[in-house]
Amino acid sequence: MSKINSDALTEAIEEIKKFAEEKKRNFLETVELQISLKNYDPAKDKRFSGSISLPSCPRKTFSICIIGNEKHIGEAKELGVDYKSVDEVKKMKKNKKLVKKLAKKYDAFLASSTFIKKLPRLMGPGLSKAGKFPSALSASESMADKIEELKSTIKFALKSKKTMCMGVPVGQVNMSVEDLQTNIIMSVNKLVSLLKKNWQNVKRLYIKSSMGPSHRIYGF
Repeated sequence: MSKINSDALTEAIEEIKKFAEEKKRNFLETVELQISLKNYDPAKDKRFSGSISLPSCPRKTFSICIIGNEKHIGEAKELGVDYKSVDEVKKMKKNKKLVKKLAKKYDAFLASSTFIKKLPRLMGPGLSKAGKFPSALSASESMADKIEELKSTIKFALKSKKTMCMGVPVGQVNMSVEDLQTNIIMSVNKLVSLLKKNWQNVKRLYIKSSMGPSHRIYGF
């Protein structure tokens, strides 16, 4: 059950869209959900993490790299998606700098399910440390659908043991009020389900566009 007032949320979304319309930028602004926690000690309490695929894609730009077998490399070429072959990955031979550089270049990775388990042995823990260990892609799955799902997926996790705040993308300013509202409510409900004390761990929630002011939607 969401504790967010739907009228307050609608008003906040409308304000964000109005501000973005009045002060047009030369890029499409992202709408972000900003979260502040309470009654939670990131240094002592169990770390939480989770993800959810939203019905409306929250990102415009999202770079993906396929680590694939011949079949998947062929599909990646057709879709115009960057890829690495198994041989290219083998050449990295746990070279931390190369793996780190690769992790930094892309937002997410897909890997053929036939050898995904071998990747840590070939590459070391670099992708996992960056929170970007590849999702598995089986021979029967549609690569295009899987990429769309990845683009629509947001992840919840605190970035360090010293912070109690985080932010996740929930949409873009050109989306309808209804689509933004659905994405935001689904994101909040998922977050709350991950927390040990549910809503008792949520101090405040805000939404804002990339260049706009914050609007509080919970924790008044």
